[in-house]
Amino acid sequence: MTLILGLESSCDETAAALVDSERRVLAHRVAGQEAEHRPFGGVVPEIAARAHVDRLAPIVEGVLADAGVTLADIDAVAATAGPGLIGGVMVGLVTGKALAHAANRPLIAVNHLEGHALSPRLADETLEFPYLLLLVSGGHCQLLLVRGVGDYRRLATTIDDAAGEAFDKTAKLLGLGYPGGPAVERVAREGNPRAVPLPRPLIGSAEPHFSFAGLKSAVARAAASGEHSVPDLAASFQQAVVDCLVDRSRIALAACPDATAFVVAGGVAANGTIRTALTGLAARFDKTFVAPPLWLCTDNGAMIAWAGAERFAAGLTDPLDTAARPRWPLDPEAEAVRGAGVKA
Repeated sequence: MTLILGLESSCDETAAALVDSERRVLAHRVAGQEAEHRPFGGVVPEIAARAHVDRLAPIVEGVLADAGVTLADIDAVAATAGPGLIGGVMVGLVTGKALAHAANRPLIAVNHLEGHALSPRLADETLEFPYLLLLVSGGHCQLLLVRGVGDYRRLATTIDDAAGEAFDKTAKLLGLGYPGGPAVERVAREGNPRAVPLPRPLIGSAEPHFSFAGLKSAVARAAASGEHSVPDLAASFQQAVVDCLVDRSRIALAACPDATAFVVAGGVAANGTIRTALTGLAARFDKTFVAPPLWLCTDNGAMIAWAGAERFAAGLTDPLDTAARPRWPLDPEAEAVRGAGVKA
């Protein structure tokens, strides 16, 4: 049995966790930064990086104390090395390097997206490769065939905004505050999802990719018209996102008949309406639907520790001069798509 310490600091969550190779989460702590960023309506990179500097060391100490272990008891240190806000990524990665060096243990530089991609396997020991993954977060919206640790084939990506980004921008447009995703979901419960006629970009097209920028703009125009209530706008926007995710995932499921399951991960996967719709889609294709528990969907140290455990078991470790990366695709061989740029 191996014990991995995982560190996460790629955006506005400072987190650490201890996870063993038997899928036991011995301890985990997360410190959010909502209060720091709320006045600005979104994440300010410099503020986020400074908060990571202040909080990461005490969180690591707390996790070790919670589990009743010391650095000498761990087998490796896993730290997010990208993609993300580069200042925050550097804080976590440098801390991971220092701890690995001090403990004379290997460093595992984890791709944040791989943390999300493998997190369902931490929660469900029956999940086997290959599985189809819908990765939906604040910065990414992709469909990936997860063939193994470090082995991903990207089937689709967003050509502009990610789904989580669209949620945050819509919340700001509607005056719902930050963080936007939970705020929109909460208000949407009081609205009519069919009240506001909003577009479903690319729905019905053969193109496999996602697009949410036009939907966000349509919400802005509808809000400016003054003809609709905020709950109806929120519910109609959320339903439009659901319809897009289901339609694009349908194409991917049809293209991957050998996938063992249909899996969703990332912060947007915590949305209950989206989960319900994807569960129904998986049933239509006779696929098992797998989603991590809500706490494991948002950024956390446990998913980084588990990705580290999977990589450690495969003999994959990294040198202490590994660089932080603001962009780091899971499938570097994937063909670039129109509009996707470096996000692809």
